[in-house]
Amino acid sequence: MTKPCLAVGSLGGTITMTRDADGQGVAPSLTVDDLLAVLPELADAADLQTRTLATVPGASLSFSDVFAAMDWARGVIDDGADGAVLVQGTDTLEETSYLLDLHWDREQPLVLTGAMRSPRQAGADGPANILAAATVATSPSSRGLGVLVTINDEIHAARRVRKSDSVAQDAFTSAPFGPLGRVHESKVTYANRPGRWATLRRPAPGQVPQVALLETGLGDDGALLQTVCDAGYDGVVLSAFGAGHVSAATAEVVSAAVKHGPVIFASRTGSGPVLSRTYGFPGSEEDLLARGALSAGWLDARKARILLWSLLAAGSPVDQIREVVDAHGGHPGGPDQN
Repeated sequence: MTKPCLAVGSLGGTITMTRDADGQGVAPSLTVDDLLAVLPELADAADLQTRTLATVPGASLSFSDVFAAMDWARGVIDDGADGAVLVQGTDTLEETSYLLDLHWDREQPLVLTGAMRSPRQAGADGPANILAAATVATSPSSRGLGVLVTINDEIHAARRVRKSDSVAQDAFTSAPFGPLGRVHESKVTYANRPGRWATLRRPAPGQVPQVALLETGLGDDGALLQTVCDAGYDGVVLSAFGAGHVSAATAEVVSAAVKHGPVIFASRTGSGPVLSRTYGFPGSEEDLLARGALSAGWLDARKARILLWSLLAAGSPVDQIREVVDAHGGHPGGPDQN
């Protein structure tokens, strides 16, 4: 039986972290080959191509790092790999996976994973997560699903996954719809298969838009939003109360902000959509839409920022931004699941 070809790349993160001396905190140090050295069964199951792309914590990854990783993954797929696994820090996994998903145009899967415990901790989860991700990446049933996140034996869609706990091994969730599937006994089982949106255009050379992410809170008068607008940001995402609400004072600033660039409002709750026509008070979702703000729909604020950044970086006009944001936020199941 011919073994599948699997590419495994590493950007760093907790899964690669060790300490130089007792009493010191851990920091990235291990290469991808170090990670795979404790998994001889993976080499027996697949022909491996490996690359250490970076050795940094997830919090220090940049947009350019992510696109460089995507170029590597595209290259190995085009050279014959059946799938690719990308290892990175979990701090930004929900954002990087979605950015990659917006631009991933191959049928073969790109699967991201990481770890909540470093390699020297008791019960380190990195090896098991890599094995599960490899199983997903080489499974024919994963084709056509875009970018996936596999961690704790669960398979998540990049557009839905969210880190919802700071330390737990089951930190990643996909509320309210749940994971796409699970890995068990080296098998992949999918419970649902969301549709795929058309991939977005690659950012234009030299385009690095500034998109602010602001969370509203008790007593917010819109001063911070005004400061961001005065600083010349290209767009803003508001992580709003409940179903998409801000204070009346902040709503007044939104009216001015939309004249400078797109303003998207999402829910800060972490689950569920923003509404469109239930509440009508100043600062409600109905009011914000009337002022020209865009609804994130089912997208959380972090995903909405990645989407807006990608559209601005590609030079998309305002009408197209509105159309794409409405589509991606309005149909969590994808274009063929409406």
